[in-house]
Amino acid sequence: MPLQSLVMFAVAAVFGLAGAGMLFALTRPQPPARVYVYRMVGIMAVSLAIVLAFSAHAMWQWSVPSSPVS
Repeated sequence: MPLQSLVMFAVAAVFGLAGAGMLFALTRPQPPARVYVYRMVGIMAVSLAIVLAFSAHAMWQWSVPSSPVS
């Protein structure tokens, strides 16, 4: 696995955990402004994590040399 893919997976994990944490924080009562911000930022962070993980996986697959066909 190339280093670039590892970095992308790590960043995706950070954003995914941060976004999930913000969404999980909504289980406790919060002021309306915080609910709006946590919901928006949490969903956007989880979405970023998903897209970044897909991109890292695609880059990993593209970097693997294909076997020659005989």
